[in-house]
This record gives sequence, C-alpha cells and structure tokens, in this order.
Amino acid sequence: MSIDLKDKIALVTGASRGIGYFTALELAKAGAHVIACARTVGGLEELDDAIKAVGGSATLVPFDLADMNAIDALGGSIFERWGKLDILVANAGVLGVISPIGHVEAKVFEKVMTVNVTATWRLIRSVEPLLMRADAGRAIILSSAAAHRCRPFWGPYSASKAAVEALARTWAGETQSTALRITSVDPGATRTAMRAQAMPGEDPDTLPHPRDVAQTILPLAGPDVTETGKLFVIRENKLVDYRMPE
Repeated sequence: MSIDLKDKIALVTGASRGIGYFTALELAKAGAHVIACARTVGGLEELDDAIKAVGGSATLVPFDLADMNAIDALGGSIFERWGKLDILVANAGVLGVISPIGHVEAKVFEKVMTVNVTATWRLIRSVEPLLMRADAGRAIILSSAAAHRCRPFWGPYSASKAAVEALARTWAGETQSTALRITSVDPGATRTAMRAQAMPGEDPDTLPHPRDVAQTILPLAGPDVTETGKLFVIRENKLVDYRMPE
C-alpha cells in the first residue's frame, strides 16, 4: 500500500534504533517531515543520514523521556515552528529487569513506570492540541503482548504496557467525535536490542526485522484510518485486530 504523507509532520520517540528508527524512516519515505526523539545522539544522526539518503527531512531532538520539562516544552516548540502535528508514534520504552516482583528494586520499577507510562501521558498532554489542529491527526502507541500475558517475572514491563493501553483507549474515547484516530500496536517478537535483553539465548535471525514491523505499522498513519481505540497485533507482517473485552 502506498501512502502519501507529503506536508505531514510526524513525531517519533525512541527513534535512534529498532522499531522507532525504521518507522521514522518509513514515514520520511512517504513524504512526512520527521521529528525524531531519542537519548542517543549517534543513532539519531545515523537516522538523519538515512532519511536524507531517501530524499526526506528530519529534525533531531535528543533528550531523555524521563525529562518531563523537556516533554512539556516539545509541544510548544512544535507549535511555534509548524503550528500542528499530524502523526505521533509513541514508541520509546524500557524493559527494566526480568525478575520476581518482590526482588525488583524500587528505582528500577519507578524508571519503567516513568519512561513507559508517565512520559507517554505527558507526551499525550503536550501534543494533543497540535494533533487536533491537523486535518487527520493520527496517534500510534506501541504496546506489547506482555500487557495481556502477564508472564511470571515480567511484572514492571507488563504493568507499564497495560497502563499505556489503558491511556490510549481512554484518550480514544475522549476524542472519538474529532478527526483524531488513536491506535495501539503490539509488534510481536522483533529483532531489537530490548528483545535481546529479555531473551539473551534467542537466535535473532528467527525474528522479524524491525524494518518489516515499521512497514506494517505505516498504514495506521494514513488519512484513510477510520477506527480509533483499537489494539492491533502484528502477525506475519499483517495487522490483526485484537478484540478488547468490553
């Protein structure tokens, strides 16, 4: 499917590697100007080079999502320069540790919740007015099967992703009568650094490449999306509707 995102402004968090990197690249290929956010300056610079190589453009914003003041300022900066935001891809997140709940250090649990949940809420609050100014605002929130499986030893990450999905569904309900469409995406097992951290003995060559995941996500940024508040899972490079319990 070919999507024309010319003159669209897209914000991607966690854009220095993995799914965020390749989603930013796909958005740029489709014509969007990408605002790329991440902690790693080197990764952002590599992304900028890749985007320029395909004829696209990007603005690099290196900062840590734990910096709430920076998130608050981001919305204002986007408004001053572009006056709107067409696409949000909230991708950044941290795993924490794989450990029994009672053994997780407080600082680790708090970091997972800060980066995965509080920063997502703060980001929503910062850019919602900008998405509302767009003709067809689109928000894509990255989730995980961990939100539903709640496997032993995955407590902090599972809880954080369940909370993120709840935020997305609530936000979608609140904006249902507007042009803004909000979707959550479980990308499934993907060849990323986070996956390697969680599953150190796994052969990465058996997993889908984040480039394929990004290409599957891209249609959700398009103006033809009509549904909101849905969770999609990626299976065999296809978006599958996950039926939420009422």
